[in-house]
Amino acid sequence: MSRLVVLTMLIFAGAVGIARADVFRWVAEQGEVHYSDRWVPGSVLIKTNKPHPGASEAEAAPRASEQSKVAGAGQRVSAQLAQQATAQAVKQDVTKAREQQCKQARERYEQAVQARRILKPTKDGERDYMSDAEADAYRLQARNAVQELCGSAPK
Repeated sequence: MSRLVVLTMLIFAGAVGIARADVFRWVAEQGEVHYSDRWVPGSVLIKTNKPHPGASEAEAAPRASEQSKVAGAGQRVSAQLAQQATAQAVKQDVTKAREQQCKQARERYEQAVQARRILKPTKDGERDYMSDAEADAYRLQARNAVQELCGSAPK
């Protein structure tokens, strides 16, 4: 009977010892908060089961300020990463918009070159064709728009 009690106590003590672990928290590049029992650069210790010696308030204050500095640095890094991600997204949106504008300018130029006659927009909705000089000026304007938006002359 005593062996059973001793064996049960040893198993229980082993299980309790395994469950003890430090917990670290860090923020990923995408802004997601992660928790782990392993230290990662930039992580902050949020829970520990290690016994702490009785520290005086004079020793605790520098540690608290140091932890707040580390936490502040982590927040700054997170903010910078978020700002960089936002800037990258804006850059991609601008690139897509310019590509679309370039495509539209090329199409407008190709239509102007291939058309024998070009319609002028009128207020009445009637058909009014451009003269040859006006059509040439319109084609030149369309070509300049392609050069400006696409960075190269149309082929």
